[in-house]
Amino acid sequence: MKRIFSTIFVFLLTTSVIFALDIDTTVDDEIRKNYNSNELIDENLPPLPYFLQKEQVKVKPDTTETIKQKLTPAAYRGKIKKGTKFSVVSDNKISDWLRKGTKVTFHTNKQVYAKGITIPAGTKFYAEVEDSHQPQITCNGGLVVLKVHSIVLNNSVTQIDGYITRADGKKIFLNNIKGKRTYWKTLWNKTGFGRRLFDRMLTLTANLGKDGATIVLSPFPFCYGTVVLGLNTLASPLFALFSKGGHVSIPAGEEFVIKLREDVNLYY
Repeated sequence: MKRIFSTIFVFLLTTSVIFALDIDTTVDDEIRKNYNSNELIDENLPPLPYFLQKEQVKVKPDTTETIKQKLTPAAYRGKIKKGTKFSVVSDNKISDWLRKGTKVTFHTNKQVYAKGITIPAGTKFYAEVEDSHQPQITCNGGLVVLKVHSIVLNNSVTQIDGYITRADGKKIFLNNIKGKRTYWKTLWNKTGFGRRLFDRMLTLTANLGKDGATIVLSPFPFCYGTVVLGLNTLASPLFALFSKGGHVSIPAGEEFVIKLREDVNLYY
């Protein structure tokens, strides 16, 4: 009796709408169309069907080919050692009017060879103004500090750490492009009044000494000129402190030299 009830229960379970298993074999059919199951090897599987690739890559308006190019990793091309110098030409006017953060560019005017790597003429360098100020009192000139941060090779941008060693044909120290410090020139100019007055008084003293009637007066102009010249000379350093130095103003197209602080690994 138990066997009869068990057989009826199993029959109802497998034929019931609720418990029936609905197996979708469309995926198996699609796989059989595109693959030979006897040739499947884990180490060398055939490519996915095209319709699956198309559904996985949904990027417009790019095509599958351009996507593959973008995802291709850059190849290592070599290293440029720190200390390497590049002769470049400025694309922008460099002046102490430029604000901090201003972008400027340079390009090489000739090829540079570095350990099997050729940097062609026309290679772009990108820099940024790190600091700047216009002429200040105490005869201090203007200032521009540039940080060279990128080089473009084969349309690939590489980060570098570079600084300026020559600008407008002049050697640059500590990466500071400075305007002329005019202290000594200003100091000489500030004593001009005393020197000119002394020369006039000396001439007057000589003229008074030629005449016997005025020879007694001849020492006075000389003494007056000497005192004024002495006071003017003593005061001129103070006057010079309130004078400003020269501006930094280098037109586009002038030559600069960029030097690397660190090694640069090139990938492109």
